[in-house]
Amino acid sequence: MRNILLVEDDEFVCRTIEIILRKQAYTVTIAKNGQDALQFLKQSTFDLVITDLMLPYANGLELVSKIRHELHLGMPILVLSAVTHEKTVTEGFDIGVDDYLKKPFNPAELTSRVNRLIEQKEKHTL
Repeated sequence: MRNILLVEDDEFVCRTIEIILRKQAYTVTIAKNGQDALQFLKQSTFDLVITDLMLPYANGLELVSKIRHELHLGMPILVLSAVTHEKTVTEGFDIGVDDYLKKPFNPAELTSRVNRLIEQKEKHTL
């Protein structure tokens, strides 16, 4: 079973994404902030990280930077955020974000992007 770490502090958005992904047979671990996310990443293996940018205890870009440059983890990272400033999006890609989806999102588009990122990861692992 494929494991996804969802880093989201908005309870409604979190539950919505969790329902969407569980219907696709993904196992979802939820972190409410960047600090908790880092702990989960040190303890478990994930096939994908989905993170918001506006988080307590480490924003999404700080989290991505730590995943890539401190933990040296290569799983795909999808940013799901209402923040869509070009500079922020570009900075995200520069530090290791694989895809960016703006809120509000379409559930079918989220599912499609998640499936694509995980399939790409699996192809590169073979």
